[in-house]
Formats: sequence, structure tokens, C-alpha cells
Amino acid sequence: MSLSVSLNHRFEGFDIDVAFEAPPGITVLFGRSGAGKSTIINAVAGLLKPDQGRVAAGEWELFDTARNHWLPPHKRRLGYIFQDARLFPHLSVRQNLNYGRWFAPKSTPRGDMDRIVEMLGIGALLNRRPGDLSGGEKQRVAIGRALLASPGIILADEPLAALDAQRKAEILPYFERMRDEVKVPILYVSHAAAEVARIATTVVALEAGRIARQGRAADVLSDPAVTPIGVRSAGAMLEARVKEHHADGLSTLETEGSMLLLPRVDQPPGTALRIWIEAQDVMLATQRPQGISALNILEVDVREVRMGSGPGAIVQLSLGAALILARVTRRSAQALDLQPGRRVFAVIKAVSVARDAVG
Repeated sequence: MSLSVSLNHRFEGFDIDVAFEAPPGITVLFGRSGAGKSTIINAVAGLLKPDQGRVAAGEWELFDTARNHWLPPHKRRLGYIFQDARLFPHLSVRQNLNYGRWFAPKSTPRGDMDRIVEMLGIGALLNRRPGDLSGGEKQRVAIGRALLASPGIILADEPLAALDAQRKAEILPYFERMRDEVKVPILYVSHAAAEVARIATTVVALEAGRIARQGRAADVLSDPAVTPIGVRSAGAMLEARVKEHHADGLSTLETEGSMLLLPRVDQPPGTALRIWIEAQDVMLATQRPQGISALNILEVDVREVRMGSGPGAIVQLSLGAALILARVTRRSAQALDLQPGRRVFAVIKAVSVARDAVG
């Protein structure tokens, strides 16, 4: 079941006009603060009534302004995950989870509790209260509470924004499991590119209330024309597979027939992964470099060069069917004569790829 969203709404000094489809999996609304992400999610939740629009999940219509149809928020069967967990402090984890289950239809299998507790790894927390939990543990319980309501749609409004890097790294694998195991559309708001690369099935890139591009995560993130959070955060997502681990703490990953060495990835050989590589961490050379410390030298083809309005340029590179972005100066692009079709070498330091950018 897909979620179909069409919205048009005007605020003072700002208006939003979007239309997109969110299939099962995680559809990320990606863009800067003020781009319209929360407006969209609030309209789906029923917290904002837009001037015009329609939202439907299959045959189940949440609202349609053309027909004056409006389903109240409490009848929309939504699971909502907020930035802060918003657990009931006087209830145990088990009781907080049961509160979510109270909203589920009577036909919901009772075994769902055990399955979700196992998926989120919170079995040891059931008798504890929220005050005794870490931020990451609280957010896992909040996810469980939302899932136990057996929602038809899940909304997640920047659920990792209030967490530090360590807690984010703890939570991301659970969203990856949700993406793969939960069979309802998940609408997820974020402005963190590496986070989007790891979890998104579909990306809707927003700029000033309009859709800059939408589609598969790998396609949208590697488009040099789409920089919804700024060119400094540009990058691309590679799909790879763990090949082997080494005694010196590195792992070899295979992507498009090429090998990447990264700090050890704690997954067994054969595991499929996504890797977020920031454009600013990719150097280019017209000849294979010799005698350098960087371990990753990939032979690639220039696909597109997009000059910026300032001193910079974004170069899109193809590695087989995969795409990589490199951020260089206009002077470098001209000095290297970077033109579509030219064969060059992309140089990536192993240590430049953060651990939370691999998942």
C-alpha cells in the first residue's frame, strides 16, 4: 500500500505545493529547516488543514478538500514518532507499550508484542521506567509503542535530532529493520544526509515548499543539481557488500567490481551495506596516483560537471552503475579538463568515511 500526498497551502510569506507517492518502506522528506517538511507531516497527521489537497493510503482516504472530506486525527490510524520519546514517566516500559497496543484493532495478532520487542531489543527494559533509560533506549520504546498501535501509516518527525552521535548510531539499525520488515508507508523527516542515505527507500527533496526531485535514494542523493541542505553537505550513496576483514582493523567492501577499504565494519562477509561518501572527501586525478596514504583509488568516468556560482564545482562520476560526487574548485575542474566521458581516478581516504555513514 502506497501513501499518496497532494498539498497546496499558503502561509504569510511562504507557500507549499507538493505531490508525491510514498511506497512501503521509508520515504524521507529531506531539506533545510523551513523547506516545508513538518508542514507536510502535520497535514498527513491531521494537525494542519491545508487550503487544498488530498492524502490517501490505497483506498483509505484521510482527507480530500475537493469533497470536503476530513478524517479526524484520532481516526487516521497513525503511529507518530517524535523528536523526544514522550513516554509516560509513571508507567513501566511494558505499560507504555501496552498503551500503544490499546489503539490497535481487535484483529491485531497478540504475538505482535513479542515480535516488536525482539526487533527493537528492549526485552530487558520491560520492567524499567523511562527515567531509568538512556535517550536511545527511550526512543526505541517510543518506536515500539507506535508500531504496537498497528498503524496504517507511520510518521517520524526528525526522531534522531535530539540524540548525540552515539545514540543515533544505536537507533539507526532499528529504522533499517523497520524499513525492511514493516509493511506500511513510513514518512520520515530529516535534514541529515548520511542518515537519509542509510535508511531511505525513497527521497523527496524539498526546497522552499517545492519538490526539487523525488525517487530512489541513490538517484536523488547523487544528483549534482539537487542540494537541498547546501552544497557543503553534498554526497552520494554506494551499495556494497562486505568481502573480508583484516587483522589491521580494516574491512574490504566490494561495489560495482571495485574494492573499498574502510575501518572495520562489524558485519559478516556477504552482508549488503549502504555507504555515504561526502563529495568533499573525494579527490580527483587524471593519472593513477602513486605513493599516497589514501587507500581507495577508483577508476571512474566523469558524467557531469556542474559549476557553482562561487569558486566550487560538483562533479558526478560513474563507477559502473553507481554514482559518486566530488566537490572541487572551478579552477581544478578547468585545470584537469573535466569533461563528460573522461576517465579519471577518484581518491577516497579510508578514515574519511564515518562509522555511522555505513549501514
